Amino acid sequence: MPEEGSPIAPKDELLTADEFVRLVRIAVDAGIRKVRLTGGEPLVRKDLVEIVSGIASLADVEDLSLTTNGYILDELAPALAKAGLTRINVSLDTLRPDRFKSIARRGDLERVLAGIAAARRNGIAPIKINCVAMRGINDDEAADFAEWTLREEIHFRFIELMPIRWNLDETSGFDPLSAHQGNGLLQLRQTKGSMLSDGQMRRMFVSAEELRNRIEHVHGPLEPAELRTNGPARTFRIPGALGTIGFISQISSDLCANCNRIRLTSDGFLRPCLMSDGELDLRTPLRSGASDLDLERLLRHVVDHKPERHYLAEGQKVTGRGMSQIGG
Repeated sequence: MPEEGSPIAPKDELLTADEFVRLVRIAVDAGIRKVRLTGGEPLVRKDLVEIVSGIASLADVEDLSLTTNGYILDELAPALAKAGLTRINVSLDTLRPDRFKSIARRGDLERVLAGIAAARRNGIAPIKINCVAMRGINDDEAADFAEWTLREEIHFRFIELMPIRWNLDETSGFDPLSAHQGNGLLQLRQTKGSMLSDGQMRRMFVSAEELRNRIEHVHGPLEPAELRTNGPARTFRIPGALGTIGFISQISSDLCANCNRIRLTSDGFLRPCLMSDGELDLRTPLRSGASDLDLERLLRHVVDHKPERHYLAEGQKVTGRGMSQIGG
């Protein structure tokens, strides 16, 4: 996101907790069994615990998870666990305090680590850490992340950087970002308000295979492992480790064939694919008196028209919304 943040949608355009729960209930009645709350940052919603409680009360929801940056997780973990949150993913791209501020632009690493510890104390498990690997930024930390799994039941997933531009013009308004390491400290130079372009992200891309090689160079050969609900990740572990290491390689190995996800945005639009602009307005019929059956038909229409795959290699660009408005 830009340094100065992004415009916030008017409150009356956002779904209420009751509206979220109703739409999820309709989806569950139609066969959905797993629900994830993501963002943006879901912990900033003041009614998040109410939403979690409402969804957790639905009898056929088998798995209710949340993805967060973890920054205020230490405050909310007890209430979320009590409300029925099943498990949690924390987005964390570095284990070095100086790098954390360079990458996240604000905050501090210790607070995120405190949130992870709070989730563990309150019985939220498994705890997964999502790390986006970036060349010259954090790719030299792969073995450090992996070492954490030897000490604790933490499950790391390394995610390949997706070179997606969220603007029709790739170059307008964007300044090159340079990254270098001096004396072991990462320095990022970036003009205020600028974001990474496709070209910059492609140069920073690190494949899952390269990351695995870096880990095995330090810790030895990884062995196959299984972790329930690890989704598209290929999962391994260091022999004897408490946790696991996963690789999500949506760029080097297209994962579309196994994708079974649809996304409901905070303002009530249903998207069949993260990588395309197609979405269907559910908020308007929801607020205009549509029945549950009417809304279920719209949901099934979106599922029926889910794209076979993304077309990034062919130059497809997602322009309608930013990643922070859709979620991962």
